[in-house]
Amino acid sequence: MRTASAAAMEIVKATAPALEQHGVEITTAMYKRLFRNEAVKAMFDQAAQESGEQPRRLAAAILAYAKNIDKLGNLGPAVERMVTRHVETGVKPEHYPFVAEALLPAIREVLGADAATDEVLAAWGEAYWMLADILIAAEAQAYEKRGAA
Repeated sequence: MRTASAAAMEIVKATAPALEQHGVEITTAMYKRLFRNEAVKAMFDQAAQESGEQPRRLAAAILAYAKNIDKLGNLGPAVERMVTRHVETGVKPEHYPFVAEALLPAIREVLGADAATDEVLAAWGEAYWMLADILIAAEAQAYEKRGAA
C-alpha cells in the first residue's frame, strides 16, 4: 500500500484553505474531465451531478482528507460510506486512474499554475494514491463479503 511522504502531507494540508474556497469548482471541473469517458459517466447519478450535490459531497470529502491526511482514523466513517457507495455502483481498481487523470489537472485549472505548482500536484498525486489504495483494499473486502453473502 502506498503512503504519502511527510512533505507531501504538509503540502496537502497547506492547500486546505484553497480547497475550502474553491473545492466545488475543482470537483465540477474534475467531473467534466472524468465524464469524457462514457463508461465512467454511466456509473454516476446524473441527477446528483446536475443538482450540484455530487460535486459538493466530493469537495467536502477532499477537504476533510486534506485536513486529516496525517490523522486518517478521523475519516473512518466517511471512508466506510465511500466504500459502500463504490461497491453499490461497481467501482473497481481500474477506475481510479481515470479519477486521478481528471482531478489533478482540475486542481491546476481552478487554482492556476502559480498556486497548483508541479510540487503541489505531485503531493496531491501521492495523497490521492494513498487514499485510493485504502479504498481499493476496503472495497475488495466488501466485494468479497458481498459474494459470500
